[in-house]
Amino acid sequence: GATGLSIDQALSFEKRHGGDYQVIYKPGLIYEHLDVALNNPVLSDVRVRRALLHGIDRQAISEKLFAGKQPIAHGQTNPLDSVYYDDAPKYTYDPEKAAEMLDEAGWPMGAGGIRRNADGTALQLDLMTTAGNKSRELVQQVLQSQWKELGIDVTIRNEPARVFFGETVSKRKFTGLAMFAWISSPQSIPRSTLHSEMIPTEENAWAGQNYTGYSSAKMDKILDDLELVCEPDANRQLWEEMQTLYATDLPALPLYFRAN
Repeated sequence: GATGLSIDQALSFEKRHGGDYQVIYKPGLIYEHLDVALNNPVLSDVRVRRALLHGIDRQAISEKLFAGKQPIAHGQTNPLDSVYYDDAPKYTYDPEKAAEMLDEAGWPMGAGGIRRNADGTALQLDLMTTAGNKSRELVQQVLQSQWKELGIDVTIRNEPARVFFGETVSKRKFTGLAMFAWISSPQSIPRSTLHSEMIPTEENAWAGQNYTGYSSAKMDKILDDLELVCEPDANRQLWEEMQTLYATDLPALPLYFRAN
């Protein structure tokens, strides 16, 4: 394909022909993540979003599915980028902490191992991605299994890429979590994905790529200032604030950066 070998193809090739060829893996700029439908009352609670991320063993996903070649992403800014901020909040795999957060958010464990709120409604989420993408579908199965251990009922609903991107994501029709990727270009200000003016709606003809519906006056100001403030120290401070706020609010759940 135009983008070269996928990671599973490269690993398979190396396994079969590694004695004859040298296979080199390089960290890439493609950021795999889960966009969150923030208009969903369940996911609008940041405690639930943080619990979901604490409930994913991303290191195990990298090691077992990708032979450790694809590094964990802690945010949308790539560690290769000169403006990357390593001190932004990080979420380790901690199912006990995740369970505590879900309890605090009003989702205690119920009958059948599924969490329910005070009204008896089950904690159920849809997880979508592009049908036929082997790597993503494998990751989906792991997420579904790990979240089930937390008492979250996850339903996988996949669509062909033309429908998923052409309608479901671009018109914000997904109701839970949508798995796909962005390119984390060097020092590229993520205005189109994080600024409230970039939320696609019918009124603006579905313009913009803020598919989560994330709206934060603080983030808007940081993004506006990043486009104007060029002095190195002040600019770096804004990048650090942006990455810290992204990791705090979690409009999307970071998974990993792809390898080339």
